[in-house]
Amino acid sequence: MDQFHDIRPYNDDEVAGVLQNLVNTPDFIDTIVGFKFTKWPQWTRGFLAYVVKHVLQKEVRKINDVRAFQTQVADYMERMIKTTTSNVEYRGVDKLAKNEGYLFLSNHRDIAMDPAFVNYGLYLNGLDTVRIAIGDNLLRRPFVSDLMRLNKSFIVKRSANGIREMMAAFGQLSDYITHSLTKEHCNIWIAQKEGRAKDGIDQTDPAIIKMFYMSQKKQKIAFPDAMRNLKIVPVSISYEYDPCAFDKARELNEKSTTGSYQKAEFEDIDSIRKGIVGRKGKVIVTFGDVIDHNCATPDEMVAEVDRQIVGKYAIQSTNEAALKMLNGQATGDSVFDEYMAACPDVLRETVLNMYANPLIQKQERGLL
Repeated sequence: MDQFHDIRPYNDDEVAGVLQNLVNTPDFIDTIVGFKFTKWPQWTRGFLAYVVKHVLQKEVRKINDVRAFQTQVADYMERMIKTTTSNVEYRGVDKLAKNEGYLFLSNHRDIAMDPAFVNYGLYLNGLDTVRIAIGDNLLRRPFVSDLMRLNKSFIVKRSANGIREMMAAFGQLSDYITHSLTKEHCNIWIAQKEGRAKDGIDQTDPAIIKMFYMSQKKQKIAFPDAMRNLKIVPVSISYEYDPCAFDKARELNEKSTTGSYQKAEFEDIDSIRKGIVGRKGKVIVTFGDVIDHNCATPDEMVAEVDRQIVGKYAIQSTNEAALKMLNGQATGDSVFDEYMAACPDVLRETVLNMYANPLIQKQERGLL
């Protein structure tokens, strides 16, 4: 029995059927039309939908397994990198062994692009791509769930109700992660805490580490041995510019002034779109070291993950310019000055803190 059927990525033999279903889903076609042809008049949408569907039908006939689907995704990544980044740099990827399963525990800035950049770096270096943890809050539209699961995503049931249901969901998730790493030797990507670090402060949630341990704890495996079995590699992803910075600041500002923030129905989907097409400048992905020494408790593991993620975070010119601006100093960076001139005054301090915090974290920890 497939005990992970409701959360796992699609298997090769399911790919063709899922793709055919996607191409025949009006919501999916309409979303692509809106995504690619935003400036075209409304009256052209029907014709554009017909053309897009026809083109996709031809494309998907060539795709019969996950690898073929991800090869197609890699082509889109190359185009996106050329149009939205000035450079993408990978550090530490040479330390990773082929045919080994690693648990990449990553800081989190962008919903789709964080795992996409990690994946692309592995792909370029001949390593297996990751299975990506994604919250079910992002999967309100069925076609989004299908697309993510085609791209090796597995589902984190954040919407589970009640303690019993939540513990069952975490237990299944822990079993799936452990099985993927130790039995199938597949790579996993998961964020260090639920949701993006909108304030630029990277901190691991101890609950994540405790969830990792649940599966092996049932087998009476000691915590340090269990963590070694998972081959945890902290990952730091650094963007020169965050395409969603002003939106994140607006959310943080509203929470601080009113005490709450209500997302629009498809706000996360819009964040995904902005993250993909928006300007990112230089992107640096740094793979840390496998944590194979004796972390005796979840808190010790959290401390080591945080030490590596903060310590290996690549400081960008925007981090330095933001800290200078907060301190009332001239930045010497006309590009960042121009960028901040477009920021609404009410969000200015929040945005500056967002960019400055990775540098401040390093300074406070003495990791510069």
